[in-house]
Amino acid sequence: MTVAAARHGVEAPAYVGTATLSGWLYDFGSYPGMVLGVPERVTGDVYRIPAALVPILDEIEAVYPGEAGLFVREMHDVSCGGATYRCIVYPVDASAVGELPQISGGDWVTYRRARDTNVA
Repeated sequence: MTVAAARHGVEAPAYVGTATLSGWLYDFGSYPGMVLGVPERVTGDVYRIPAALVPILDEIEAVYPGEAGLFVREMHDVSCGGATYRCIVYPVDASAVGELPQISGGDWVTYRRARDTNVA
């Protein structure tokens, strides 16, 4: 996200902290996909971003008004560091995950580090 902001001449996002959201995380290969509304938890980072970064993030996630895609943009409240933040999240529909591996523990960074180490 920081690289995308710099590439487009937009103010860099400010890291706020880590939060969890109700959902399952799946391995799409080079990126994760989150299905919301299930009893498991997904871990992610919370950033304060300038409004100018939102359309850039939409482009990265291929979210276009009036077009169906893999991701959708939604707003959700998350708790982080004792405060509640209204955050943009980009979940996928449950029908998109098929037989993809579910990421136990809901932490993409930890999972990918272990996955990529085991491949080598």
